[in-house]
Amino acid sequence: MTTATPTAPPPRPVIKKITTDDVYAALSQGWEDFKAVPQFGLFFGGVYALIGIAILAQLWIWDLPLWILPLAFAFPLVGPFAAIGLYEVSRRRETGEPLEWDQILQVVWDQRHRQLPTMAFVVMAGFMIWVWFARLIAALFIGRMDYAVYSNLDTLFTTPSGLTMLVVGTVVGGVIAFILFSITAVSLPMLLERDIDFVTAMITSVNVVQENTRPMLTWAWIVAAGLIVAKIPFFLGLIIALPVLGHTTWHIYRKTVEPPRPVG
Repeated sequence: MTTATPTAPPPRPVIKKITTDDVYAALSQGWEDFKAVPQFGLFFGGVYALIGIAILAQLWIWDLPLWILPLAFAFPLVGPFAAIGLYEVSRRRETGEPLEWDQILQVVWDQRHRQLPTMAFVVMAGFMIWVWFARLIAALFIGRMDYAVYSNLDTLFTTPSGLTMLVVGTVVGGVIAFILFSITAVSLPMLLERDIDFVTAMITSVNVVQENTRPMLTWAWIVAAGLIVAKIPFFLGLIIALPVLGHTTWHIYRKTVEPPRPVG
């Protein structure tokens, strides 16, 4: 009877220190990736924008415009997953591999068998927590409301309770968004490239933010500002913003985490 030799666990990813200049350099590289092969960015950005438009349209159809603001702030949480194909495009440009539609879409499709779906559940849990807090905050500051009150934007913008709710909701949403930013800042491109578990990827991502607090806060503000501005014209700006930010995320990952060591 032969005894299987235990396999050594893969080495933990090594984190590198960066500066704010590195963030701007990564942003420039992301823009160059988008300009070099815009067809991929426009495709993935267009799909993302269509999802946002569909959510906006449903809220208007259901006569619930008061929920547009919290859901608009929560919607970018799914952005990193929409950018999976963009990470692969940047990776292939970096390594000189061919940029073929079928191969890139196959890579995206194959992620369903890996760790990314589990990460999606983690982020979705954060999304649901934010929606729950939004409902709780609305109930605390405006009281028990029927659908007619939810459809009245004057309640939000012209009353002390509505304005207070807006401030508190923004703060709470910002805290939840930052937590989710920390666990996804580099974990998704890492899971695309490496065969590691999602917990290791999340811990590494949080450590990257901790070790590079100022640069990563700068990156977080760039992402937040870019997505907020991009959503103003009916989410259409996301067609450009998502691919640029997605490509940049790959380069942020490259600058903050040492490349995986070759096996053998």
